[in-house]
Amino acid sequence: MTTEAPIGVAVVGTGFGQKVHIPGLQAHHRTNVVAVYHRDLETARAIAQEYQIPHACQRVEDIVALPEVDAVTIATPPFLHHAMATTALQAGKHVLLEKPTTLSVEEARQLEALAQERQLMAVMDFEFRFVPAWQRLAQLLAEGYVGQPRLIKIDWLVPGRANPQRPWSWYARRDQGGGALGAFASHSFDYIAWLFGPVRRLSARLSTAIPQRPDPQTGEPKPVDADDTCSLILELADGTPCQVAISSVTYAGRGHWLEIYGERGTLVLGSDNLKDYVHGFRLYGSQEGAPLEELPIPDQLAFPKTYADGRIAPFIRVVNHWVNCIDQGTLSAPSIRDGVYSQLLMDLTHQADDSGTWVAVPN
Repeated sequence: MTTEAPIGVAVVGTGFGQKVHIPGLQAHHRTNVVAVYHRDLETARAIAQEYQIPHACQRVEDIVALPEVDAVTIATPPFLHHAMATTALQAGKHVLLEKPTTLSVEEARQLEALAQERQLMAVMDFEFRFVPAWQRLAQLLAEGYVGQPRLIKIDWLVPGRANPQRPWSWYARRDQGGGALGAFASHSFDYIAWLFGPVRRLSARLSTAIPQRPDPQTGEPKPVDADDTCSLILELADGTPCQVAISSVTYAGRGHWLEIYGERGTLVLGSDNLKDYVHGFRLYGSQEGAPLEELPIPDQLAFPKTYADGRIAPFIRVVNHWVNCIDQGTLSAPSIRDGVYSQLLMDLTHQADDSGTWVAVPN
């Protein structure tokens, strides 16, 4: 593939896929959305017509058989990721995969091995790596702004599922990848590894505050066994303790905050925007005990364009990263390997919760 050749992309999944993937891919100068998948063909056709996409399919096998399709983005529920990504990779298509990666680290490793075998570029949509305030935080940490960290604290407290009348869906089922662990901690596990390095061991408590939700068709209560609140303690490889509190059922929750307390200073990154999990991040810093003050984000890190939906701008940067990997034939982070690591930590979190003990993370 020549450096400037357009890349034909099929979008599989039309929730997040329709809201973020399609507009993001259509905004990027190298990617053309040439096909869309939905399990209901009429729905697929309606979406294709709305966004002027040439092909609509209700089977992933039909999508990957199209000669115009060079690559596939997958934004379906987690329990479908492994089979759909496998189909795409076996057909020789590059893959951009939403988190959580799969239902188990074994499935994630199978995808990694298949992508390597076929020399295909499989990347993850870990978009926080591409948000300007997060990138500035990474720079300051690398420059030693806080020195050796003493404590890392993450709060991600939002009200998205606080209303018990929100209807039951796959998200209520642990066996289908539902819950706050997959939705939120999958991101946290990735950015902890990105910013601070690997985890040595962890302990966890997963809980479900709302044990049933109404069936969307009948209104009858259906059981919920996926977590809506996660309490985690991680010990990093360098010994640094990391405390994580995640909940999707916190009315007026404080939003998403990452605090790093070190020997030389403190960095605090956070957003109290409860409607858009990308818009609104601000970075604060203090050294040698001075009061916290807001730190500027360099212009060169800024998005060239922002959108009403804050998720689109960082997604376009993920797409750009994917395109560069395809052009160069070399995979770089955030890749499927990072998805494997995030999935490993999710699996071990369930193990720690089930056993009530600390669980070691394999090297």
